Amino acid sequence: MKQLEVQIMGQGYLLGCPEGGEAPLREAVKRVDTTMCRIRDAGKGKVRERIAVLAALNMAFDLVRQEAAVAAASASMPAPGEMAVAPGPDGNGADPTRIAQLLQRLDQVLAGDGHLL
Repeated sequence: MKQLEVQIMGQGYLLGCPEGGEAPLREAVKRVDTTMCRIRDAGKGKVRERIAVLAALNMAFDLVRQEAAVAAASASMPAPGEMAVAPGPDGNGADPTRIAQLLQRLDQVLAGDGHLL
């Protein structure tokens, strides 16, 4: 296992890193550092341990919200084999209302995920 030296709020850490995991680990460290610094700078904590707990809670809350949005979108999606877009009123083209609804659902799910766009 590779070791990676990182900085979080100015303090160094030596972390174990699996092969091929350096980029995701560095991204995770960046997010933790950014969140912790934001909490510290907002004056919501001075003790590193308290800042870390608040950062973990904020990040976990964001993750739970994203998972709930994905679950809600998945629950309203048609089952495999069903038509994703209903035929239009004439039976030939796609129903514009149904397309708009599907696009709106996609926008809602993707809005909370900064990874995709």
